[in-house]
Amino acid sequence: MASSKGMAALPPSQGRLVTVLSIDGGGIRGLIPATIIGCLDAKLQELDGPDARIADYFDVIAGTSTGALITAMLAAPDENRRPLFAAKDVTQFYLENGPKIFPQRKAWFLSPVAKLIGAVMGPKYDGSLLHDKIKSLTRDLTVADTDPRWAHGRTREFHLVDGGMAANNPTMVAMSMITKEALRGNRDFNTDNPAEYRHYLVVSIGTGSSQQAEKYTAPQCAKWGLLRWLYDGDFTPLIDIFSHANADMVDIHASVLFKALRCEKNYIRIQDDSLTGDTSSVDIATKANMEALIKIGQGLLEKPVARVNIDTGTYKPVAGEGSNEEVLARFAKMLSDERKLRQSNLNSY
Repeated sequence: MASSKGMAALPPSQGRLVTVLSIDGGGIRGLIPATIIGCLDAKLQELDGPDARIADYFDVIAGTSTGALITAMLAAPDENRRPLFAAKDVTQFYLENGPKIFPQRKAWFLSPVAKLIGAVMGPKYDGSLLHDKIKSLTRDLTVADTDPRWAHGRTREFHLVDGGMAANNPTMVAMSMITKEALRGNRDFNTDNPAEYRHYLVVSIGTGSSQQAEKYTAPQCAKWGLLRWLYDGDFTPLIDIFSHANADMVDIHASVLFKALRCEKNYIRIQDDSLTGDTSSVDIATKANMEALIKIGQGLLEKPVARVNIDTGTYKPVAGEGSNEEVLARFAKMLSDERKLRQSNLNSY
């Protein structure tokens, strides 16, 4: 999770809303949310000028896995404490570095058994390139470079695994962390009711998911052994199902919460649940597939707003709310108004 200096200087206690941007994990499919965030960034610049940046408008930007990479790029400050990157830079990063981070091995001649042995005997990719790229992008920024109100004076050592193991969709984690800060007495989130989610404005963006009904069927899975669950061609059924179910359950919880509070228009989830073929993979970083993922993101902007059906788990268009791009324009106006309100309240002191 990360926050920029812009919103740290304009805390939600000076406004009406708590603003959250959440970005799912999904490897090279991060190009989908990068494209959508680029649209939101452009809407904000139309309202507030070319220097407007995503990090200026959100109290918390949360990301898992590839979403964390996007978060780091959006929130990392430069020497003037301004966001180091614009949203368009994120897409360019994927296009330039995706094939290096996920090199496509020419192993068409290997049998499925040989591929399986290679997959289970060691890591598929060398993460050192990604680590080096992140360090060079953020210029070795550390927690010391963040706002001191967020940095507690304690250190501890621990080992990390990919956040997708717990929260591939980090929306509820972000909301819970804000509530925890309010309970701790953080003045930035000063509120009489820390769980007053009516005042939250949440943008949650997925990296897409495959058409599971077409990819796996119950009769097929009933015959699988352990290895087949772990490896099926270029896919990993157990991990795919786990991560997709994980993300969908978070969306269902958030949707029910905002609907129960009668403020469901304060929550938008933009997700494509119909990926097929190479686009449903997390690591096929060919030029053709990356261009296809960008087109999927662009197509999502034109699609009508959809919410998850809590009975079927599928996304259904919502009548009368327009396209995702139109909703992002509405959210951009709300974000702009909230920022101006906080500036006005601080200037009145």
